[in-house]
Amino acid sequence: MNKELPLPNNEAERLASLKAYKIMDTSEEDDFDDLTKMASEICGTPIALITLVDETRQWFKSRIGLGVTQTPREHAFCAHTIIDPTGTMQITDARSDLRFAENPLVTSDPNIVFYAGVSLQSPDGYSLGSLCVIDRVPKSLTPQQLDALKILAKQVITQMELRKKITDLHEANKQLSETNEFMQRFATTAAHDLKNPLSSISMSAELLTRHLEQNGDTKALKLASTNLSSTRRLAKLVNDMLEYSLRPETLTQNHTSILLSTFLEKTVSMITMPENVVITYPIENPIITTSEIALQQIFINLLTNAVRYNNKPICKIVICYEKNNGKDIFVIQDNGIGIANEELERIFDRNVTLNHVDRFHQNGTGIGLFTVRFLVEKLNGKICVESEINQGSCFKFSIGA
Repeated sequence: MNKELPLPNNEAERLASLKAYKIMDTSEEDDFDDLTKMASEICGTPIALITLVDETRQWFKSRIGLGVTQTPREHAFCAHTIIDPTGTMQITDARSDLRFAENPLVTSDPNIVFYAGVSLQSPDGYSLGSLCVIDRVPKSLTPQQLDALKILAKQVITQMELRKKITDLHEANKQLSETNEFMQRFATTAAHDLKNPLSSISMSAELLTRHLEQNGDTKALKLASTNLSSTRRLAKLVNDMLEYSLRPETLTQNHTSILLSTFLEKTVSMITMPENVVITYPIENPIITTSEIALQQIFINLLTNAVRYNNKPICKIVICYEKNNGKDIFVIQDNGIGIANEELERIFDRNVTLNHVDRFHQNGTGIGLFTVRFLVEKLNGKICVESEINQGSCFKFSIGA
């Protein structure tokens, strides 16, 4: 009759739940062995097992008093336990039970006579196996012993959940490490690839500038000089990013003193600004000590978004500054398309996009604002946003102290 043992109604889901624990065929672990020892001592049996039942077998995660590590599912007492609606099964004498009298585990080694098992119920409601105790003589557990066995079964699941979380965490850390390694290689390669054409552009611009100086073409000379200056600033940015790709800690640890007006002028010059953009700068012009490249990336992201997501004839951007409680506080306000209230809490999360097409008919990636928040927090600050649809957005962030 064991070969005709019915399967649980949710067998596919149950097996998927068991597989998610990644525990089958793993090594012995003290935390599980301690529970089987306790079950054996409390119930007074020479054999105690933590069993897990997959498609074809009953495998023992922990075993006391038994030499084998698994048995066929059709012979497994625990295969009956996991389909019992009460979650427990107790067989006083298997030799007189029609379900097990001819079972090889009863008629031969290990000569099971008494069996008591409690189903291992996962948090999502699936019976994955059992904690069971076995003897070679007729026996019956007291109510207290059965209660203790149920408590220990819950502890087995607790250990499985803990083990699963640790395994998942190790896997996530491994993937993160691999991603970071890839991004570092990518950034290093990209920075190197950019340096060569930038050097060529810079050299050409410098030669053109000298030629125009000799010819006295002041108008063309001004354009060439602007091109040369921008190229040099971009080359410095690439060099800074290359250094960061090699030593990420430099992004927020290398602090320098910067004059705010000079910093903003240089940062804005790195952004392609349409002719209809009007920027109002702070009246204050303090010297700020911080990571210039990190602050530059914050401003480039926020200013670029203010330009991209603006549908007004005149794109107005107002930058404000104040010092409060030792912190440098910046405000970037625009008159763009705005952000819905229900979206304000999640726009700084990784890979979150609002499905808005910008003025250049491009969709966002969801990386920019996540990076902004990351950098702000690394600079010991916070960032928040207020917005109204079709009226604009106001980003406020602090750094320092």
